[in-house]
Amino acid sequence: QVQLVESGGGLVQAGGSLRLSCAASGRIFEIKTMAWYRQAPGKERELVARITSDGRTNVADSVKGRFTISRDNAKNTVYLQMNILQPEDTAVYYCYNLQSGSWGQGTQVTVSS
Repeated sequence: QVQLVESGGGLVQAGGSLRLSCAASGRIFEIKTMAWYRQAPGKERELVARITSDGRTNVADSVKGRFTISRDNAKNTVYLQMNILQPEDTAVYYCYNLQSGSWGQGTQVTVSS
């Protein structure tokens, strides 16, 4: 199993920044492709960004140019740097490991206008 613990969420004004962290533990050899998803109230969970073990990234069009995904393999941690946050970015953000299918518990991000 892989355990994922997110942190870094909170309340921020529009235009502000937050950095989310996702610390992984357990079957470390399965921690290859990692992703961030988000789910806003009344909406389906959607992919925000993904990163492979060798650092290749994909970012959703809705956040391209504002959000950056990165990882520190030595710390088994994945990050999501979120800049120029907008109210529509308000959601619970989840960390996900593709190989194990594990999800984190989620961290709330709220952007006020």
